[in-house]
Amino acid sequence: MTEIEWWDYDSADEMANAVAGDAAFIVESAIDARGAAVIALPGGKTPLAIYDKLAKAKLDWKRVTILPTDDRLVPMGDALSNITAIAKVFLPKGVRVLPITSEAASDYKAAGRAADARLQDVHWPLDLCVLGVGADGHTASIFPGRDFDEAVNGPKERRAVGVMPGDLPEEAPVARVTLTRQAIVASRALMLAVTGQAKRDVIERAIKDGPMSPYPIGRVLADIELPIDIHWSA
Repeated sequence: MTEIEWWDYDSADEMANAVAGDAAFIVESAIDARGAAVIALPGGKTPLAIYDKLAKAKLDWKRVTILPTDDRLVPMGDALSNITAIAKVFLPKGVRVLPITSEAASDYKAAGRAADARLQDVHWPLDLCVLGVGADGHTASIFPGRDFDEAVNGPKERRAVGVMPGDLPEEAPVARVTLTRQAIVASRALMLAVTGQAKRDVIERAIKDGPMSPYPIGRVLADIELPIDIHWSA
């Protein structure tokens, strides 16, 4: 049975403070224990405040590697690029920022294989993975569609795959590369950061449905031993 704890906040800013504080503690602990830390951060608008607050933590940032949980197949610097947003905040701190893709590749499957090969050289498992959740129940870029099963049920050693969402979001109608379920649930620490009642309702239904959930987040979280903190604000 997955151990899940909800943390509720009065505002998104309060939630960002809490998530950033927890993440900083995990990073510091990893550096103390292993000399380095590797974390994965989500894209989207909600995490931006978390990035800014986390970057202010007094940490040995040169010992930290940050990669995105997923990214769109767009050039570095594009407004849709998750790694561009991460790099803007953390590169000035001396962080090793690791793209999983950095170009508008026409073959998204090949882009996924290249990302997986790149991640094989990274210290694993992740010390921390922070996930967001979409209103449709997707997490990272694990969407319903033709590549869903590979992202959820692929080989244990596979860390990233290229995916084409079944319904391309209007705001980002491009293929993606995403961490796999196996890469996510192998993390030493896992937390979700979400806002809005609609997303909370989706997550609660997905957790209740477990392995039979039609929502990607339900399938990702089902039957894992890792304790999960879900940070939520209205």
